Parts: sequence; C-alpha cells; structure tokens
Amino acid sequence: MKSQWQCFLENLGEWHGSFTRFSPQGELLEDTPTMVSFTGINDNQTIAQIVRRLPPNCPPEEQAFEYTSSSLGRGILFFEDGAFSTGSIQFSPLADFGAELGLIHNNRRLRLVQIFNKSGELARLTLIREKLADATEPEKAQLTVDDLVGTWQGEAVTLYPDLRSPDTYSVGLKIERGGENELLQQLTIGDRNITSKATITGTVICFDSGYQVLLLPDGASSTCPLQLKAQTGFFLEVGWLKSPLERQRLIRTYNNQGEWVNLTLVTEYRVSADLP
Repeated sequence: MKSQWQCFLENLGEWHGSFTRFSPQGELLEDTPTMVSFTGINDNQTIAQIVRRLPPNCPPEEQAFEYTSSSLGRGILFFEDGAFSTGSIQFSPLADFGAELGLIHNNRRLRLVQIFNKSGELARLTLIREKLADATEPEKAQLTVDDLVGTWQGEAVTLYPDLRSPDTYSVGLKIERGGENELLQQLTIGDRNITSKATITGTVICFDSGYQVLLLPDGASSTCPLQLKAQTGFFLEVGWLKSPLERQRLIRTYNNQGEWVNLTLVTEYRVSADLP
C-alpha cells in the first residue's frame, strides 16, 4: 500500500484549466483560466506548488506553496490514484466551513470546492476542470439526469483520518424517473438499503432529505445539504462521469458532532440504463 505522500505524488505536473464559480442554485458566476503546477524537489521529498489565476483583462495572480510529508494537514487524505479531499475537520456555527474534493482520470483532474457560511448555509461552489499541459483528451459534456438513470454496481474504499486500515465493500445504486420531474433513488451499502425521492428542476435535483445535486459541466455533479445543522451528521460529495458506463464519487462524511470521520471513493459501473 502506498503512503499518503506517495499518493500525493500522483498529482505532480502542470495542470491547465479554470476555476468556475457557481451560485448554490447552479448559476454560473465567474470563470477564470488557471495553471496549477506541482513540482517534486530533492528526489520528491518536497513538493512546490504554484497557483496562477489568469483573469481576462486583469494582471495575473500567483500564489506559491511548499509541502513535505510532515507538513500535510490533518484535514487531507489521498487515495492511491491521487484522488483526495482537504477541508474543515470540524463543523462549527461560529466559522465558515468547507471542503475540496478532487478526482483524477488519465491526464485530467476534476476538483470541487463547497463553501458554507457561518449560518451553515451553502454559500458558493467552485468547479475546477484541469488537464496536463500535453493532454489531448476532450472535456466531457454537461451532466444530465439521463446520464444517471439506471442501475449501477461497484466498490467503495473508505479511508480514515487516523490512518487505520481502509475498508472496502460493495455498493449498488438504482436511479429511476418517477414522473417527468421526479427521481427515485435506492442506495445499497453492504446489506443496508436507503430509499429517497427528489424533484428535478433544470440542472438541480432536490431530495426530500435536504440534499441537493447540481449537474455541472465536464460530467460533474455536486451533492451536499443546502443547510448544515448542529447535532446532525452529513456528507459532501463530488461525482464524475468518466464514461457513459463508469462513474466515480468522492464522499467526505461528518458525524453528529460535526467531526470529519472518513473519506470514501466509490467506483461504479452502469449495468443497465433503465431509460423510459
């Protein structure tokens, strides 16, 4: 098994893309071209990061960071392919709260930042779509409801902040239309079944549980509560449709005390479309 530092090294390279800000309702607010580089130093014992924002008609903005294996924060975990999440380790109504979730596929990365205000309300989302400088793989299309409808089966791997051994287990997901603007979902985790219902409004899917799914460009989706509540556990999720038959989801979970407890990477395959 790779160390967390070795997993971080999967992100080395010069990544070209954009930071795209959306409102909680999915309205595009701003799109800024970017370049983010990770360079290994001293035989990859140190990583230097440079973030360049290239806003149109404005001077470039640049930030520099440096990491070592001992300087990685308590709020970050990596999977073996380089997928990761970093963010708040504790929800508190006295401070802003948020997390970043990132996935990697071939020469492309997809990252999502979800930010909540001091009242626990979803305040803003930033979708970051990137590719390595020499990548030729095209960006994927805007995600649609029909891309998700069907039966999915796959495997989940859960990591823990205390770095105990990961858990691996099977997962199943069935999504079907219950009407023109209604969606029915059945999630199977091991021997547990969770059924939920949602309303579709354009690119927004609102579940009865208070969670919202936004369908985004590049086959991406954002899932999170619209309102965080004290003494109530919750999760934050990014999804990425890698192909019509394969999807990944990265899920950051918090318990009833608002503590970050684990990070789960789901890789699932569409076994039937179930389209009307």
